[in-house]
Amino acid sequence: MDYGARLKAVAEHIVLVDLEKLDKVKHLITKASACGGKIIIAGNGASAAIASHVAVDLTKAAGIRAVNFNEADLITCLANDYGYEHWVEKALDLYADPKDVVILISSSGMSPNMVNAALKAKAMGLKLITLSGFREDNQLKKSGDINLWVNSPQYNIVETVHQAWLLAVIDQIVEEKIK
Repeated sequence: MDYGARLKAVAEHIVLVDLEKLDKVKHLITKASACGGKIIIAGNGASAAIASHVAVDLTKAAGIRAVNFNEADLITCLANDYGYEHWVEKALDLYADPKDVVILISSSGMSPNMVNAALKAKAMGLKLITLSGFREDNQLKKSGDINLWVNSPQYNIVETVHQAWLLAVIDQIVEEKIK
């Protein structure tokens, strides 16, 4: 696949999103904020970088309190004590409050730590937004209140689309606050 085909694939996937789902994501985020809740965002690798970017933009640009779990000491401490597949769920145990919204990002939707965190978020009664790709029947996609899925087996396409969708939600929140 050449550059043009790659960029065209990303653009096509970005616009294939269900706009009603994006609006529901925006509503969950703004409702949580209005009720005193925060947004908790987590992912692995590039998805963790997306989580950081989105948390900062939600906080700075949209004025919505958001956190992510990308501190090396937190990850290594909890992974060492509870196992890597359980560290995110344990972080939710320690940091989540009842009015929070959790956003979990996994390209494959099969990362054990993200799947376990999704189960924990639901058990805690938290609203859950998932972003995944690859197989449509992935475990993470089955877990959320809102599930955004990219129909692609390519990491960079899935990750780029996830970031574009989340940043579009932030831009919409900011624009509506200005009006």
